[in-house]
Amino acid sequence: MRKAKRAAPGPLPMLGLLLLGALPGLWTVLLRRETAAAQLELEPEPRPPRARWGWSRSPAERGEPGGGGHKTFRALLAVPAAGREELVSPEQFGAASSPPPAAGFSPVERGIFWSRDLEAQVPPGFAAEEAAAWLAAARAARVASLERGGCGRSSNRLARLSDGSRACVRYGISPEQIQGEALSYHLAGVLGMQERLPPMALALVEARGRQWEPVREELRGSLWAEGAVVSLTRWVDNLTTVVAPAPWGAEASGGRRLQPLSAGELGGLAPEQLVELVQWSDLILFDYLTANFDRLVSNLFSLQWDPRVMRRATSNLLRGPDGGLVFMDNEAGLVHGYRLLAMWDPYNEPLLRSVCVFRESTARRVAELHRRRSAAAELRRRYRAREPLWARLGFLSERQAELLQARVDFVHRHIAHCRAQAAAL
Repeated sequence: MRKAKRAAPGPLPMLGLLLLGALPGLWTVLLRRETAAAQLELEPEPRPPRARWGWSRSPAERGEPGGGGHKTFRALLAVPAAGREELVSPEQFGAASSPPPAAGFSPVERGIFWSRDLEAQVPPGFAAEEAAAWLAAARAARVASLERGGCGRSSNRLARLSDGSRACVRYGISPEQIQGEALSYHLAGVLGMQERLPPMALALVEARGRQWEPVREELRGSLWAEGAVVSLTRWVDNLTTVVAPAPWGAEASGGRRLQPLSAGELGGLAPEQLVELVQWSDLILFDYLTANFDRLVSNLFSLQWDPRVMRRATSNLLRGPDGGLVFMDNEAGLVHGYRLLAMWDPYNEPLLRSVCVFRESTARRVAELHRRRSAAAELRRRYRAREPLWARLGFLSERQAELLQARVDFVHRHIAHCRAQAAAL
């Protein structure tokens, strides 16, 4: 019996095989396109400023569409589109227009602390009295209108309040993001650096409630759940992007291991460069404690695909016209970040170790939290006292509270290590 010859594949099956083989590459292209567009938060056209600080670039200036964009985990894996943003050399950060400090000036005291004279030059940020006044007004005001775009994800809204101010209303993909935003804000208060974060309050979405009644119809189109907790963050104008300064930008871009920022490396830097470094030392310590991966850490992660990423704008970090840094959008901190420690700590820990000069007040607060083992207790006390809706989202779990204390202890040991190294010089 003769065996039947197997027919050669026809053109249609062959075409199917070719398309199947091309799918991985096509998916990569589509993913990069989608996530690169989502990587930057989108802002509306500049308006006359109502606050001292804020946005400066319109979507058109960035070459982006005018609407809001999804900010997802995949956005952290994207390589920014070529030509989308101007690259800045890390060595040029804060390019000084003023001469270097006078001879005899030392930016560091006792080996590891920024000098008091230098700290006095740091812009004050959001003063406590100013923040408290805005929070009280925002909680009492009605939401006059809700606008799309300008506040990140398409689920967020830019609110115009009845008192004339504006606020970003963030609706989390999950409640833990709003919880992380709120807890990070109050942990900054515990650490004495809350002036670097825009004032933030929680609000309860109730279409028939007094606060939301003027925008009842807009709420129906927002797909927000009735009774959801959202965050109201003060909107500010005329902020600009920030590129990581040396040593972080220069070391990382060159593929070299991050080296500790020490007193010996600061000679010859201009005052405005030193003032910025004071703020960066707080930022890196804060992001380690909260395990926030959605700022400089995500840039370090992306180096494996894009060697120029450290010369691009740092996510969720902006600068006011007076030079003060503003720590924006901290929803990845504490809760969400603590779930992903295994993935992000290989980047977060080297970043913390790259800092060996600190604000003395920050180091003192860390030492107190370490000695008393009270990090979670003090955060809980402040959160309950200053946020009326705290119970709606709850507090850290017991495990998360232990992780916060462990990270405080780690920072304390690192500061002690830096002090010992400085003393040995």
